[in-house]
Amino acid sequence: MQYILVVLAAYVLGSSSMAFYLAKLKNVDIRKNGTGNLGASNTTVLLGWWSGILVLIHDVGKGILAVWLSQKLFPELPYIGYAAGVACALGHIFPFYLGFRGGKGFAACFGMTLALDWKVGLAVAVVAVLVTVVTDYIALAATATVLWVPVWFGYAEQSLVPTMILLVLTAVMLYKHKENYRRMLRREEIGLRSTIKGKNRVK
Repeated sequence: MQYILVVLAAYVLGSSSMAFYLAKLKNVDIRKNGTGNLGASNTTVLLGWWSGILVLIHDVGKGILAVWLSQKLFPELPYIGYAAGVACALGHIFPFYLGFRGGKGFAACFGMTLALDWKVGLAVAVVAVLVTVVTDYIALAATATVLWVPVWFGYAEQSLVPTMILLVLTAVMLYKHKENYRRMLRREEIGLRSTIKGKNRVK
């Protein structure tokens, strides 16, 4: 019962969408512009860097908070941080009050990883930056990190349980990025360089 309550609370926390709130303030339907994604990347493309940074901080922060609170309040529950972190990211991807159409989950996943092990979180940041700079695609950076993070934590914990929990999120995130992969193949994906130049921004 405690696991269920923590997972539900983490999911509700993850459902908070700063991208949606900011877009509403600016009278922009973010789900019908750009990639339609309620995340920092699409927010930056459509609303500018300051909005994107605010969304990034919010989304990373809720991932950190979900793990930290669950571990502090229920230290006796094995792997509770993993369960709460994944539930938070799934809430970001499938917010209940927005028709279950949210973001791709990378920022919340990054926050979860930072809270679980800050050294691994920093490694994720470095890998994400390098892959994005080299390929120009943030989606590939997300893909690269979510594939190896479950393997690493399983190795670190010497247990398959963390890996199995995290693989649920990995599978969902890969599925949610399918349109990005298709746009890349068609060379229609909005890259980092276009974002920096301010292309596709909603006036």
